[in-house]
Amino acid sequence: MALDGKILRRARALHTAKKAQREVAFRQRRQGVYAKIPRIQEIDAYLQETILETIHIALGSEREVNARLEEIGQRNQALQAERSALLIQGGFGADYLDETPLCPVCSDTGVDDTAICACIMAIYRTLQTEELSSLLNLGEEHFDAFSLDFYDDRTIHPDFGMTARENMSMNYQLCAKYADTFGDKSCNLFLTGDPGLGKTFLSACIAKVVSETGFSVVYDTAAHVFSRFEEDKFRRGDDPEEVQGDVARYLDCDLLIVDDLGTEMTTSFVISALYHLINTRLLKKKKTIVSSNYSTEALSGIYTPQILSRLEGEYEVLTFFGQDIRKLKKGQ
Repeated sequence: MALDGKILRRARALHTAKKAQREVAFRQRRQGVYAKIPRIQEIDAYLQETILETIHIALGSEREVNARLEEIGQRNQALQAERSALLIQGGFGADYLDETPLCPVCSDTGVDDTAICACIMAIYRTLQTEELSSLLNLGEEHFDAFSLDFYDDRTIHPDFGMTARENMSMNYQLCAKYADTFGDKSCNLFLTGDPGLGKTFLSACIAKVVSETGFSVVYDTAAHVFSRFEEDKFRRGDDPEEVQGDVARYLDCDLLIVDDLGTEMTTSFVISALYHLINTRLLKKKKTIVSSNYSTEALSGIYTPQILSRLEGEYEVLTFFGQDIRKLKKGQ
């Protein structure tokens, strides 16, 4: 499972910011107590000094060390009891000045043993969902919200031998299973059909489920993907590092969803970039979903045989047909 480096950096930055906010809040809380009960500040200062005193004592003889450490321990226990009593008398809880980390697992280090802690991953998943939601309406686009009612169940399509509803039911079930079982053995998908038939909707549904399970998911339109490749190639754009990062995400994420293939301006550079994108992800065994308003036959007049060979041979093709759902909904 690959993590999106761009989002992971943002997650770590947010984690660091939250840790800093907690530390500031703790210091303010402590200063408030010190102002109200100066004796507690004196006790805290003394307890801090005993740390250095303990280190110094440890350099003496074993008999002396044990006796002195016992003396310090008894004295510290008495002071801590006094401190707790003063806090309670002042209207605070006995643990009011305990500095508790946000995450009890990693103590706010962000690392659990040698792995990224779950607290970082929780922020990561939230950020990934937010990024996808800025491009896809993930609030509404989920499998439970999908309806077959807008697909004709009477007319048999002459080329497919089934109705639009029967075909869409098959596509829906395959996409739902794809999302639920996504992993290394998943296939690549090529969604083809006229606009307004549910390709982007189902892609968004898949993106939502797969991202929630921790996989890195990147969605973008074909036009923007290739513009980023071009900016990276010719060092254009205001932030070259960000552009380079976007290209790396396209190549390395667990699931890349490229929408509206064929609508971009087709140039020799675009064709080369598309081949590089598809071929690199196949070699890395990364999964890709491509959607297009064009069939593979129509795309053969736009792209090279090498690209079409990979789309037809390495992708499972799902064909969408029927009436434009957006127009039907608008007419209701």
